[in-house]
Amino acid sequence: MGIERYLADRKGKQFCELRKETTTNNKSRKNRRRTRKSSPLPVQKLYETCNEVFASGGIGIVPPFEDIERVRDVLDKMEPVDVGLSPEMPYFRTTAGRRTPPITYLHLYESNKFSMGIFCLPPSGVIPLHNHPGMTVFSKLLFGTMHIKAYDWVDGGAVNGTSTRANVSRGRAPSRSIRLAKVKVDADFTAPCDSSILYPADG
Repeated sequence: MGIERYLADRKGKQFCELRKETTTNNKSRKNRRRTRKSSPLPVQKLYETCNEVFASGGIGIVPPFEDIERVRDVLDKMEPVDVGLSPEMPYFRTTAGRRTPPITYLHLYESNKFSMGIFCLPPSGVIPLHNHPGMTVFSKLLFGTMHIKAYDWVDGGAVNGTSTRANVSRGRAPSRSIRLAKVKVDADFTAPCDSSILYPADG
């Protein structure tokens, strides 16, 4: 069951319900298949839950606690097999002769309300420091170990009197301001572990 079964139609941005195919006549597998037909696959369940939770959301709007827990509960139960991945796949191999191995992003779904995707990091793979402005981000480590370092902005953290507002006076182009940040997380995480959440101003 490959990951391609889970990829969304990028042009129409529609999510397709996915069903596991089987070629065996084994009775126990038939029973499992009947059970799966009555309940959605984990990726489908995640999509349906996010579609409900983020239906009325927007930039900077954090869902209610109950909805946060709904999404977290679905993610906490997900396993590599649910998305057709295993550590033996080419995505997770170190490329000889390259200092920084390439990272593969598997796009699952995207709309103007939320997106779903998987980052495949080989050993020594690094995602550069980045921000998620106005977003509530759920992350799930499916297998392996990852070192995560996260920062929060310090309130009123201007440096040397530099304002956090861009200076546009006297015809000068806006410049990036310097702000202080504090370390929020600096630790190794090893699967299986709980999902993590980054909020727009904390996490």
